[in-house]
Amino acid sequence: MTPPQRRCLRSVVRGAGAYLPPTVVTNRELAERVDTSDDWIVQRTGITRRHLAGEGETTSTLALAAAEAALRDAGLSGADIDLVIVATSTPDYTFPSVATQVQAGLGMHGGVAFDLQAVCSGFVFAVATADKFLASGSHRRALVIGAETFSRLLDWEDRTTCVLFGDGAAALVFEAEEGEGTVHDRGVLTSHLRSDGRHCDKLRTDGGPSATGTVGQVRMNGRDVFRHAVGMVTDVVTDAFAITGLTARDLDWFVPHQANRRIIEASAEKLGIDPAKVVVTVDQHANTSAASIPLALSVALADGRIRRGDLVMIEAMGGGFTWGSALIRW
Repeated sequence: MTPPQRRCLRSVVRGAGAYLPPTVVTNRELAERVDTSDDWIVQRTGITRRHLAGEGETTSTLALAAAEAALRDAGLSGADIDLVIVATSTPDYTFPSVATQVQAGLGMHGGVAFDLQAVCSGFVFAVATADKFLASGSHRRALVIGAETFSRLLDWEDRTTCVLFGDGAAALVFEAEEGEGTVHDRGVLTSHLRSDGRHCDKLRTDGGPSATGTVGQVRMNGRDVFRHAVGMVTDVVTDAFAITGLTARDLDWFVPHQANRRIIEASAEKLGIDPAKVVVTVDQHANTSAASIPLALSVALADGRIRRGDLVMIEAMGGGFTWGSALIRW
């Protein structure tokens, strides 16, 4: 006789939303101010354009717009949310957090709101964190946002980094729902997070409030980042498969951090994932750090690729190094 499965709370996606600043800068336009070319950027990264925040736009305004869109999609209001987590490395201020600014903008007077900083892995870390809150029963609905204005950290004289990044925000609404405790449940099935501070000098900013009293600018050893990215992201994906008993063939969609098309393709090939199942949007908005995965999800949801019941793997690697994955049944 088969023993009954243990029922559990799952973090199920209720809605999604995104916001990109209206200012678009193409590679050709960027080549007019930086020693680069459209061919050079496309061949090395797959990027064709990026969105840049304009005057009066900040990480919190982008995050709030994405949050409002996600709530509309879910048919909910700010009053229905009791947890807000914003993944960002570019907050408006050292404090208060972007999350509390979003909380105020939504008219929320209860619950808890905080920022999480894991650079490009931030959204995966935030999803995993929200899932722990919801699965424990302590909170009912979470708004998880990735939002960045990375353009404000760039050295526009450094063509190796300034061409890579853009600004944007996107959000998911999660709700705790009871599941059967199997891989057929909707919601977050498993998440795996890693970090290794030995590599902090390979992708960093050269300033900060405690060290220099400045914001600093992005500095990166691109070759080392590429080499580590392909190896690191595969271990957290294979861990997810091992713990669930699923395989790459079971995936409907693979939605990786949108940093570089070559990294995305190499990672998918190493994992044995069909290229037709890989969502790639880096060409449209460049690397938006913690916002890149939810932006890619929003695109794939809007065009009908991701549907209810689909098995979706998200993964990312960021400065620190940090890396992680989450397996979600939509």
